[in-house]
Amino acid sequence: MTPKMLAARRSLLLSAAALALPRPGLAQAGFPDRPIRLIVPWAPGGSTDGQMRAMAQVAGRELGQPVIVENRPGARGTLGAAILQREAKPDGYTIAQIHAGVLSHPFMTRSATWDAATDFTYILAITGYLSGLVVRSDARWQSWQELIAEMRAKPGSISIGTSGVGGASHLVVSQIMLAEKLEWLHVPYRGVAETTTALLSGQVDAIADSSGWAPHVDAGRMRILALWSNDRARRFPEAPTIKELGHDVGGIAPYGLAGPKGMDPAIVKVLHDAFKKALFDPVHMQALERFDMPVLYMTGEDFQKWVAARTPIERDLIKRLNISFDAG
Repeated sequence: MTPKMLAARRSLLLSAAALALPRPGLAQAGFPDRPIRLIVPWAPGGSTDGQMRAMAQVAGRELGQPVIVENRPGARGTLGAAILQREAKPDGYTIAQIHAGVLSHPFMTRSATWDAATDFTYILAITGYLSGLVVRSDARWQSWQELIAEMRAKPGSISIGTSGVGGASHLVVSQIMLAEKLEWLHVPYRGVAETTTALLSGQVDAIADSSGWAPHVDAGRMRILALWSNDRARRFPEAPTIKELGHDVGGIAPYGLAGPKGMDPAIVKVLHDAFKKALFDPVHMQALERFDMPVLYMTGEDFQKWVAARTPIERDLIKRLNISFDAG
């Protein structure tokens, strides 16, 4: 074989070897080829669970594989983030809800080691919680002002349930009580399904949580005293916002989906496109309306930028409120 023929053969062998190597996108052309695990870090029956299940149903149809919701309540809604950081492979088959509590949690305990701005692959932002403080309809307080007056007259006598220490509503109430110089009894639960049960059964005087309580308000079992939003809710136009009542604690924070750090951009795009279609599908839009959740869509890149900007704000708030799970 002549030197020229040997060189040509070597070139062909090198080209074949190069084609055999996996390439981003091409290597994942069959994604997904099995079910996708969607971790919802709250108990079943709440607003997030209902919204995510509706979205998962539609997204599964778009992906050609089922999206299986796995409820992992506890740790104030951060077990999904913990699983993404410690256990999940960056292959797109395990994703989780990421919300503002994931940003603040590492500033409350040394056991949470993630940096929300850098340790996850963001897929898209979806929606946010309409939240507020509600009481039973037979409660003696007809308004926020009446509740605050009694709290001022009887320090530490009013119990308020939330979805966990350091959760969004706990932080809102803590800020308000600090500004009002009031004492209160905080009773943490694992999600809005538990807080609503606690209020209806008389375990607590009030709850501050997302709008899983809305059907009970409609049915006349509960009464809203204040909403954590910048504008009055279309569904509850008579309910005042906390801003109207003198406390500017910000609007509705977005939440969305993310996977482990280091995911293939081609896989992220497949997931983004399927869940974006699901977001605007009528089935999912009905779920958002049922739970009074606004559309807060962002691409994964824009969601990550929001997280990076919001994280230091959460850090400073936790420091100011002196919230810690660590002894000593």
